[in-house]
Formats: sequence, C-alpha cells, structure tokens
Amino acid sequence: MGAKTALLAFVDGEVRPALLGALPAARAEVEQAVRRVHPGHQVEFDAETSLDDTNPPDDVTNATVLAGAEIFCDRRLVLDLPSELPEHLLALGAGRRIIMHGMHSVVDWLCFAVWEDGQLVRSLSLSPDSGIMENIGEPYDFELPYWAGEHPVETDLDWPDGDGDPYPLPFHPLELGEDALRGLFGFVIEGMPNPADVAAETVHMHSFRVTDPTGAEQAARAAEYAQIRAAMGPPRLYRRGPDGRMQEIGFDEL
Repeated sequence: MGAKTALLAFVDGEVRPALLGALPAARAEVEQAVRRVHPGHQVEFDAETSLDDTNPPDDVTNATVLAGAEIFCDRRLVLDLPSELPEHLLALGAGRRIIMHGMHSVVDWLCFAVWEDGQLVRSLSLSPDSGIMENIGEPYDFELPYWAGEHPVETDLDWPDGDGDPYPLPFHPLELGEDALRGLFGFVIEGMPNPADVAAETVHMHSFRVTDPTGAEQAARAAEYAQIRAAMGPPRLYRRGPDGRMQEIGFDEL
C-alpha cells in the first residue's frame, strides 16, 4: 500500500455532505483560512489541485472552504500524538468538530482523531515500530473488527527478515486507515470505492506555499530528517532467488 494522508478539517457535523457536490471556493477566502491555520507564515498561491492530493510536499498547504467545512492537507497539521493539537487550532474549531487523519505507508503509521467542541473524544496513533502511541476514547464502529482480530497481518516468510514472528500489531494500520478515512471523510485513496464514497478528485482545492519567514521551522525539519536518515543506515537491495524467496544483493549485482 502506498497511502499517505495529512488531513485536518473543521466541520459542522459530517464531512461527507459538505464534499458531495462541493463547488470551488474563492481563492481569497481559502487564503484567509490558511493564514488563520498558519499565523505569522508567508502564504503565496501556488496552483489548483484537488482533494485526492492528500499529502502535499513540505511547506505546501492544499485547502478549501465549503458550506459547513474547512479542509486542509498539510503534513504539519497531523501529529504522532494528536492530543497535542496546538491551542490556536483548537480555538479555530470552537463550536465545531475537528477531524485529523494521517497515514504514511513507508513506516505503516496511522493517526486519526476527533474533537467535539474543543474536547478530544477519540485519538489513535500507531505504527509497527513505535507501537500504540496514543489510544484515547471509545473506538468507532469501523474500528471494532480490527480490534476483534478479524484483520490479522500474515507474516511474509519470503523476505529474509520474515522469521515467522507475528506482526507487532493486531492489524495493519493502513488497512484501518482506509476505513477510518471513509468513516471520517467519506472517501478512500486506495482499494475499491463504494458507490456512496466521495470522488475526491472532483473536490477542487487551492494549493499555497506556506513558509516560516524565520527559517526555524525548516531548520528543525531538516535536522529531524537528517536524524532519521542516520538511523536508517545504508539502503538494502533484494531480488527474488531461484527458490522464490527474496534474497539480499549488493550494488555490484545489479
């Protein structure tokens, strides 16, 4: 699965009705909404896009303002610990529902969270490497089959590291992530869509370059990426061998 999302929404009720038949929002109105989400940042219009672009590059915000909903796609707006949502974002959602959804297929990470009038009612964040980082509130109906063990992950013994150890979580985060995306936002980005799903590619959004003028945000992010690269070590290459199992190879074998 190659799914990646970075979604935050402020809504009156449910997201799906706002997305169905949504019309393009005025750029100036959306820009003002982006400035409220990122106070003190430089905001410059970049391009037109759509809701299926759920994970824009660093320093880019995709956004729209609809009747009953403001929706933002931005990596800075999803958190390993959703409960630490900044106060100014909680204030923007006062009297409304706030919904967060984040997935990253490289590390099988998922988070989603819902606030009702400023109160966190559900938060889940987990990955196989970090385990369950946050689990607050009662699970939603779409989660229950996963917690009940109905979606176990089969160990892939074809890989050299596939030593038979069970997957460290009772389900694959990205599988639950797609059901959470459908349940909370009304669409999916992988798998077979349902007839009732929103066609995300038809929901128009404006894309903006949004940068910290002090450079502090960019510097902190660069340092974090450097730390991650150092921890990863050199890349490893694999090829399927004569026995059908994946075997590690060197660069000179390419």
